[in-house]
Amino acid sequence: MSKSTEVLRICQEQGIKMIDFKMTDLNGRWRHITIPVERFNEDIFTQGIGFDGSNYGYAPVEKSDMVFIPDPETAVVDPFTEIPTLTMCGDVCVIGKENRPFDQYPRNVSLRAIQYMKDQGIADQMLIGPEFEFHLFDNVSYMVEPQRMAFTVDTRQASWNSGRETADNKGFQVPGGGGYHIAAPQDVAYTLRSKMCMLLQDWGVDVKYHHHEVGGSGQMEIEVELGDMVDMADKTMIIKYVIHNAAVQDGRTATFMPKPIYKEAGNGMHVHMLLLKDGEPVFFDENGYSGLSKTAHYFIGGLLKHVPSLCAFTNPSTNSFKRLVPGFEAPVTIGYATSNRSAVIRIPAYAKTPKAKRFELRNPDATANPYYAYAAILMAGLDGIKNQIDPEAHGWGPFDCNLYDLPEEEKAKIQSLPKTLDEALDALEADHDYLTAGGVFPERLIEIWLRKKRQESRELSQIPHPAEFQRYFDL
Repeated sequence: MSKSTEVLRICQEQGIKMIDFKMTDLNGRWRHITIPVERFNEDIFTQGIGFDGSNYGYAPVEKSDMVFIPDPETAVVDPFTEIPTLTMCGDVCVIGKENRPFDQYPRNVSLRAIQYMKDQGIADQMLIGPEFEFHLFDNVSYMVEPQRMAFTVDTRQASWNSGRETADNKGFQVPGGGGYHIAAPQDVAYTLRSKMCMLLQDWGVDVKYHHHEVGGSGQMEIEVELGDMVDMADKTMIIKYVIHNAAVQDGRTATFMPKPIYKEAGNGMHVHMLLLKDGEPVFFDENGYSGLSKTAHYFIGGLLKHVPSLCAFTNPSTNSFKRLVPGFEAPVTIGYATSNRSAVIRIPAYAKTPKAKRFELRNPDATANPYYAYAAILMAGLDGIKNQIDPEAHGWGPFDCNLYDLPEEEKAKIQSLPKTLDEALDALEADHDYLTAGGVFPERLIEIWLRKKRQESRELSQIPHPAEFQRYFDL
């Protein structure tokens, strides 16, 4: 049976009227093109759907014609469209005598990273499990105008609403920093999170669990099961789409911004990871520190060596670095340890079996383009294995202590994560050979990323801040 015949069979069974193709732009947002089901045929899988790549942040205007090639394995009925619609992800190609994969397209970068790992003989599969933290608000407003720079967020569960004299205030607000695993009636989003998880399961995303997070002002978490790296990058896009749209459908709004609330915990996207070769775990050794093999330690060494430059892809917003500050369960130092959430790499003590033995990188957040971020994480770890970078020998741990509580003179001896996006971009400019190895990240992509992100940072730094009025207006 041809690909198009199988897709059309699904469309007929489900009463599908439209077929939607979802592509990822440079920043990690979905864009889409939709066609009537009658226009769908086998040629789409070979010739693709044409579009203007310059509007996606990739190509110059004079070389912007590209084609999208859908992957039928990703086909699913979109639960949020009023008109029955089948949606598919896929890959982008440059038009030529024969179409060839566009080297800067995010999904193609992640596919090359996996192939590079296989070519090196290190492993044949990378499994990752991201944790998705986000805030749910009842309403949001923001404005950036010459005469007014402001934003307002609100959720009825926030402690600042405890004194609201209205009929719908029942007095079950959540104190700041007191939201971790709270139950009803304080957990006002329980049903919505369950609905989100059910929608994700229907889309093929295996959910591990959901719960309220630390932030009392509407912070939530949904964690998914481990999965293949490229597939999980696809699913990261799906998860964000489902959470955003389910929230709007429920009359609320969701954000993955790393730090939407001052003096509350921020939203991370911790990434658990392990490697398999011929189906067997590469990271396990019952005699190693915390049950990890030497290869796992070298992988950790690569991550810690390159984490300042990694931040340019895993934490690519100015807001990212407002989360990476002491006191809010976010990492600020370069190190590793077991069961220690103050280290940038944590080895879960509960993951004891060979095929569960793994560690998590705690600095990423969901402003990242997942394809670039996951590929960069893999490339940093592979560089550590190739060059046998021992994290203990470099003084990166293991730190089996609370790094936040160390005396200042001890803290000064430990390397820190970048404190701003500009610092991360400087690190990427100086250290990116591990990314371009094997042609995984094109040098042109690094150049475009640096230019666009530096411009973004520069523009934001020039906007007057409300707190500046508070501090300086009367001087």
